[in-house]
Amino acid sequence: MTATAEPISDALLAWYDRHARELPWRIGPSARKAGERPDPYRVWLSEIMLQQTTVAAVKPFFERFVNRWPGVEALAAADESEIMAQWAGLGYYSRARNLHACARAVTGDHGGRFPGTAAELKTLSGIGDYTSAAIAAIAFDEAAPVVDGNIERVVTRLFRIATPLPKAKSEIRTRVAEMTPAGRPGDFAQAMMDLGATICTPRSPSCLLCPLTNACEAASAGDQTRYPVKAAKKPVPTRRGAAYVARRSRDGAIWLRRRPASGMLGGMSEAPSTDWSARSDGGTGAACAPFPAAWRPVGEIEHGFTHFRLILDVFHAKIEETPATDGWWALPDAMDEQGLSTLMRKVVALAEASGEGGGTAAKAGGTRHAKRPGREARAVLATTEDGTSDEPVFEDAGRSGTTRPARLERRTRRTSARWSGR
Repeated sequence: MTATAEPISDALLAWYDRHARELPWRIGPSARKAGERPDPYRVWLSEIMLQQTTVAAVKPFFERFVNRWPGVEALAAADESEIMAQWAGLGYYSRARNLHACARAVTGDHGGRFPGTAAELKTLSGIGDYTSAAIAAIAFDEAAPVVDGNIERVVTRLFRIATPLPKAKSEIRTRVAEMTPAGRPGDFAQAMMDLGATICTPRSPSCLLCPLTNACEAASAGDQTRYPVKAAKKPVPTRRGAAYVARRSRDGAIWLRRRPASGMLGGMSEAPSTDWSARSDGGTGAACAPFPAAWRPVGEIEHGFTHFRLILDVFHAKIEETPATDGWWALPDAMDEQGLSTLMRKVVALAEASGEGGGTAAKAGGTRHAKRPGREARAVLATTEDGTSDEPVFEDAGRSGTTRPARLERRTRRTSARWSGR
């Protein structure tokens, strides 16, 4: 650590000792000083969940997982479909598959103990540069440089790094490595995260409350909100497809199937859908349905993924016979157990809102801008559903600047409750 870096880490850790956030997976500074150690399983689980997702969104999912699977051996022994169902609504579903694969590797190849270094951790499924460094620092006190979106913002302001992201990442990592103390590296990493989440926020940093104000070059220059500098975003392409909600007349059950294990939303339950094509005129009509029925268009869903925007035309039909295709009937009262993605919850809810439903809207989740029952609707949903990034994009008062799945769930439940008269 350089002479300049030492007072920065000292000031930050002194601030953290007084203002550390209380989080269900965290061992606070007082407990750490008293000798309590973080549980690597809880640290790992939280870091996987926090990839591209806010603290507020993660908390209930984290509690649900640790209550159901209190250790890595229990998680490894679980069925993947059960894990996917419990993950439903958190988004980025490849994380759930990697979570299970990682748990099985830790149990089978490492005797149920997580490796203690960033280099070893990085060999496990779903763990990249950021997550390996975070687990190594927080759980095992390795002086690994931890860099998330919050820390990028703090460091670029601290040193007025004008190089645009992502090109600036290597310089930021070097600066963090210089500042990370040999003692308390995990607390230092969490202190940097907390500083970015609560003080050094994107639009309105509270510089008067910041323990690093006197050392901050951007604060001295008065141009804090200029940093971090980001490269211009490329236009997001659009894909189209169709989804088909078949409802059994006598009891309102919906026909579902499982998506292929690989690809977007792999292994998740869905109302049958077409491929998602880049063509604006292909694969979106009733003629593309998986089986014959009196399909009626009820509207469309617009949905944001990491690298593209999806528009799904939604069709609805009432049938009696079981389709001659792979799948199963899901009764309205069992929809919460089906592990539907946020996208598919919207598809089912849009069919419900069309006035043809059997009482599933409150279970499946509503649709943000759907019109009232009995009228065709266009649902606009801009939530990031899946991706492969290991590195969080953290922003305001949480861990992520992406659209929040949990917040979206709350909003849509309120909408669906209105539709069902609740």
